[in-house]
Amino acid sequence: MSLLSVSGLCVSLGGRPVLKGVSLDVAPGEFVGLIGPNGAGKSTLLRAALGLVRGDGRILINGNETLSIRQRARHAAYLPQERDIAWPVSVEMLVSLGRAPYGTAFSRPDAEDMKAIDRAMQRMEISAFRDRPATELSGGEKARVLIARVLAQEAPLLLADEPTAGLDPSHQIASMRVFADLASEGRAVVASMHDLGLAARWCSRLILLDRGIIIADGPPRAVLTAGRLRAIYGVEAYLGEAMGGMVIQPMDVVAADAADHEDKE
Repeated sequence: MSLLSVSGLCVSLGGRPVLKGVSLDVAPGEFVGLIGPNGAGKSTLLRAALGLVRGDGRILINGNETLSIRQRARHAAYLPQERDIAWPVSVEMLVSLGRAPYGTAFSRPDAEDMKAIDRAMQRMEISAFRDRPATELSGGEKARVLIARVLAQEAPLLLADEPTAGLDPSHQIASMRVFADLASEGRAVVASMHDLGLAARWCSRLILLDRGIIIADGPPRAVLTAGRLRAIYGVEAYLGEAMGGMVIQPMDVVAADAADHEDKE
């Protein structure tokens, strides 16, 4: 059974079509990178999949079309782009909010909750500052804490919008390794990405969106071709292999007329 199934999804925002008949399925064990230029519809797709924006089409989460908010939170965790932390709660308290779908209002975390919270903090290497106010952390530290919060949710499906934004290279790689590990454990991760190098190296599958349409869907080497990078992103890129994986580095922009003549398929 797919953990996420989207069929014929159309979404308009402010009267402008953003997604135009998008269909995809995500199975357990997949780490899917959702890529595409700004305005392609990546964030809207993630939000629509969770019912946060309205659209036409069919969306199933773990085979279910209708779920309560609590049920949906047990099946799917969501990391938005925004990194704002409004209240000076401790890091541990913030991470513990990921356990909310499993408790009752105002209940304290039980032993199982604390195990999940500890696992999440260890994975994101934030245990050392568990007692610090989250508002006093650096931008990168806040990003890792918010990832830990969704990890603590321990949902089978994780949807993440630009999860590595604001992280230094070491923690970008560490975070991608965590997501890959989640997939290897039988869960599924769908992450919108702008860093094509990270996406190519760590994701098992890439979905390339442009102007609300899926242009390509498959393994990174099949999706990230020189022609598509020129046509969709307007860049010349170095494509290679190193240390057992794909390496991609955008090198320069191409002239608009040259990009227009590239075959997107």
